[in-house]
Amino acid sequence: MSGHLIDRSGRRYDLSEPRWRGDDGSPLMVSALPGITPEQIETAERSLWRYGAAIPVDPGARVSLGEGCTPLVPFDWSGRRVHFKLEWFNPTSSFKDRGSAVMVSHLASLGVTQLLEDSSGNGGASVAAFCAAAGIEAKVLAPTATSAAKIRQVRAYGAEVELVPGTRDEVAAEAIRQSARITYASHNWHPFFLQGTKTIGYEMWEALGFRAPDNVVVVAGAGSNILGCDLAFTELLQAGQIETCPRLLVAQPEDWATIAHGVNGTSGPAPGQRKPTIAEGASIAAPVRLPENVEAIRRSNGTAITIDDDSTRAAVRALAARGLYAEPTSAVAAAALDRFIADGTIGKEDTTVVILTGSGLKAAEQLAAIYD
Repeated sequence: MSGHLIDRSGRRYDLSEPRWRGDDGSPLMVSALPGITPEQIETAERSLWRYGAAIPVDPGARVSLGEGCTPLVPFDWSGRRVHFKLEWFNPTSSFKDRGSAVMVSHLASLGVTQLLEDSSGNGGASVAAFCAAAGIEAKVLAPTATSAAKIRQVRAYGAEVELVPGTRDEVAAEAIRQSARITYASHNWHPFFLQGTKTIGYEMWEALGFRAPDNVVVVAGAGSNILGCDLAFTELLQAGQIETCPRLLVAQPEDWATIAHGVNGTSGPAPGQRKPTIAEGASIAAPVRLPENVEAIRRSNGTAITIDDDSTRAAVRALAARGLYAEPTSAVAAAALDRFIADGTIGKEDTTVVILTGSGLKAAEQLAAIYD
């Protein structure tokens, strides 16, 4: 599959270059790719690689742990037709496995033997797992406040862990400093991570009878699910496989809502005034791809809102009451679903997908505080 990497200035780079940002310092995207038809799906493949025709990675380099193909479970939720996309069925129990599978496969095809990742938990565990599968040494930088369960999982896969004092953004800054010595494979920066997250959109399309939903409700930190859905449905639209793209209805923790503020033209807390949130996976103050996220939401005729921690806790309980044990970061999307239904954003006849990004088993400390 042909294509290029493109930075914000428009400069192009070859896909075989092991770079994570452009010469102008901006994040890279893979140039526009053609969508696929149902006939191009590798139906015998029980992983996201069933959409390999849409992924610009050498088939011989694919690394897979059975990621993707997660359930899309229907519910009647306050009188609306809602499907929950249960991303905790991925190998390391979060949606990050989609991006890690494709990113690590791409880097393996380039001969990379050691890489660096920074993460608040789920991303690090995911990258560490796929590096283990690929035989690549991994080093993961994480905030000192990261939950112990997530750190244990990263170490279990054999990755080196370095805990960094400060915020999630300060951890990212330290990773960029260390990138001078080791290949940087940030799930927030690397363009091939998004080529993996886009498969969630392809799965929705296939599971709904090769139709797009009307709405996708998603929590955002750095916004890789926003951009993944945008890529998938844009490709399918260009290929003539869908008539319209779904609206992207986005939610963020109220003190960590940079994307929502960008969409709405509002200002958030000043640096240093943000409070810690129970939704730790979405506590990113400065998303690398902020303009791209804002543009994707607006282009979809979507919207973005903020959610307080009390609403998130209530959503954790509401999901569990229906048998869905979600980590608090995931539950932000369910809290937003209630708001979008109440204010009429989601209509009675709409088909809506809510992405639940990670398992409650990944957040034992936070859930203990909710239920004890």
